[in-house]
Amino acid sequence: MIKRLGLIAGGGDFPLLFARTAKDKGISLICIAIKDEASPELEKLVDKTYWISFGEVKKAIDILKKEKIKKAVMLGKITKTRIFKEEDRSTIDDRGNLILKLAKDKRDLTIFKTGAKLLRLYGIKIVSCLICLRENLAQKGCLTKRPPSSREWEDIRFGYKIAKRLSGLDIGQAVVVKDKVVLSVEAIEGTDSAIKRASILGNGEVVVVKVARPNQDMRFDVPVIGIHTINSLKEGKASCLALEKNKTLIINKEELTKAADEAGISVVVI
Repeated sequence: MIKRLGLIAGGGDFPLLFARTAKDKGISLICIAIKDEASPELEKLVDKTYWISFGEVKKAIDILKKEKIKKAVMLGKITKTRIFKEEDRSTIDDRGNLILKLAKDKRDLTIFKTGAKLLRLYGIKIVSCLICLRENLAQKGCLTKRPPSSREWEDIRFGYKIAKRLSGLDIGQAVVVKDKVVLSVEAIEGTDSAIKRASILGNGEVVVVKVARPNQDMRFDVPVIGIHTINSLKEGKASCLALEKNKTLIINKEELTKAADEAGISVVVI
């Protein structure tokens, strides 16, 4: 059992879930938190926190080496559009720019894998979050009191095939459909924004299908849902959410299902 890990944390609840679970398992965490992304709450859950700016890869490597960290996880959202903003591009150091230069394209998985290879050269191995969170993987079945209707099942089957193709191209991991019409696909803006856009176009009662890549590397960009997902579905007047079994992590399952039930939203794992 690993007793000490590095945590490279972006935004959202995912890093917080990992930190809480690791703490409960007695794993010591050294956290490198990305400014303007990671939650300050992490400081209460980890042994030590270092805050770095967007793109400060060399600083992150130096910290991990100083702390004698051999294995680390990379979790949480990084607002990808920051690479187009001059103020953020100015904080990218030589190692960060090397990753961007070596990456054959700027898709998420390409950048993550290129970064992991660079870290490996410094003796730091990126490992899967399942080291702590395997029990949070979604299992097949309906999570809510209301199962999908026949119309929703048709949209789920229709949307699933399209979502798998899109995820295979590393465009996004979710599609939003209604009556077998694709209203929106997730891209750089994220799932929540795709839901909001589709709700306007479809006038509510849309179906969201969220999947993993065909050959999902569980070290990087694992599909995650939490209470914020249900809130987005509720705001967008969505009626159903379909997830992929053994490939999607659920944060605070009881809270999530309760909120979905109260909103009349069906959540099913396929």
